[in-house]
Amino acid sequence: MSMIPEELLTTFGARKIKLNKDEFLFAKDTEAHFYYQVSMGTVKMVNYNYDGQEFILGMFKAGQSFGEPPLFGHFPYPANAVAVEDCEICKLPRDNFFRLLEANFDIHRKFNYELSNRLRYKGMILSEVSSYPPEHRILTLVNYLKAMMPNQDLFTVPYTRQQLADMTGLRVETVIRTIKKMEQEGKIKLKSHKIVV
Repeated sequence: MSMIPEELLTTFGARKIKLNKDEFLFAKDTEAHFYYQVSMGTVKMVNYNYDGQEFILGMFKAGQSFGEPPLFGHFPYPANAVAVEDCEICKLPRDNFFRLLEANFDIHRKFNYELSNRLRYKGMILSEVSSYPPEHRILTLVNYLKAMMPNQDLFTVPYTRQQLADMTGLRVETVIRTIKKMEQEGKIKLKSHKIVV
């Protein structure tokens, strides 16, 4: 389900733009002027540390929006937005976005819910990255991702080992070793190199 139906976005003046894989949509510390929603592909919100290692703050797929807090709070973007693959993005000017929300309370309520879930995720990840060993970090992230997909008996984690490392603050080698160990201990299953829980 889309955050905002694309027809409604178009009615309020949105236009579609294309991004190539690894292309930046916006950079950290720049001002927010637009609402963005993925129409096709995947976008990541990411920061880089002093030696260039990525820390992924979020991954957003078709129908999902990203980068809204700076629109509401009038502060610069806290991270970069980068295409994980070729993408198509709906781009709506800030003032038009606020008019859309004023005219559609149900969508405004969905935003409150979604932003609250993202805050919960950020709090969980902050606690995990600063305090726990690799296995706990990975399992907590996997269980969180599964909880976001209700009514699924089995959940396949859609991310690569590198992306899991970037989301948990670990090195990819550590993620690979830890996943192999968890599989041997029967804590997770692997199917076509993807984690299944």
